[in-house]
Amino acid sequence: MTDAIKIDVWSDIACPWCYIGKRNLESGLAAASADDDAPEVEVTFHSFELSPDTPVDFDGDELDFLATHKGMPRDQVAQMLERVTGVAAEAGLEYRFDLLKHTNTVKAHELLHFAKEQGLQHELKERLMSAYFTEGRHLGRVDELVVLGAEVGLDADAARAALETGSYTDAVRADQAQARAYGINGVPFFVIDGQYGVSGAQPADAFAQIVRQLWAERAADPSDAESVA
Repeated sequence: MTDAIKIDVWSDIACPWCYIGKRNLESGLAAASADDDAPEVEVTFHSFELSPDTPVDFDGDELDFLATHKGMPRDQVAQMLERVTGVAAEAGLEYRFDLLKHTNTVKAHELLHFAKEQGLQHELKERLMSAYFTEGRHLGRVDELVVLGAEVGLDADAARAALETGSYTDAVRADQAQARAYGINGVPFFVIDGQYGVSGAQPADAFAQIVRQLWAERAADPSDAESVA
């Protein structure tokens, strides 16, 4: 039996291009799954903080954050957000930067590691990104994260305990250390079978092509199927 293709994704729930990249990856894999010899793929998400110095309660909106913390003119920020909103719409996502609450994301990453142990990482990743970009939920607060976690099936008390004790902080830092080892300095970043790096929110067709090509190569030479990851 040919081993599944492993895709490791470094991303931040507060990264607009990461949500677009996630949706494009899913669309590409869905297209490839319709093939007669459909590739088997395992996707794992890893932590990356774009702005680790961001306070939990940022006083201002996304325009304020990018303008003041990144030194960008407000009109340039507005144009950039308009552009990414359009790209998101093409991927089927409705971004609401007018509602978005910029915050520190380390606790969200900790909860994702807890969810991974419960087999619910993918469900939580989707729920958090939707809550952040389309609903204006405050993902820096433990209470909000516990509620969202419960919505996808996590035990609320166990989730709260994991967040309040910082049980998964080391797991977040390990992901970040691995990103540095790979030389990743921007997200989304996709590491395929521990060998190929793909940067940015690539189109769905690109992801479909990559997994189809790798799967065909494995069928031709099964000895190449072992991942170095």
